[in-house]
Amino acid sequence: MFFERLREMRCECMRTQQNIADILHCQREVYRRYETGKVEIPVSYLITLARYYDVTTDYLLGLTKERRPFPKE
Repeated sequence: MFFERLREMRCECMRTQQNIADILHCQREVYRRYETGKVEIPVSYLITLARYYDVTTDYLLGLTKERRPFPKE
C-alpha cells in the first residue's frame, strides 16, 4: 500500500509526523491518518511531499521502485 511509503520516507529523513504535518499545513492527527491509510491523501499534498523528498509521486504511491524524478528538460 502506498501509505507505507509515506512513513518509510518520513522515517528515512528522520522527521516526525508533526514535522510533515507542518509542511502540509495540517494537523498531526490528519497526517497520521494519511500515513496509516485511514484517509486518502489529497493530490496536492502528495505533490508537496514528492517535491520535499525529491521522489516521484509514482514512487510515493508504490507504482515504481524508481525514486528519482525524470530529469527536467
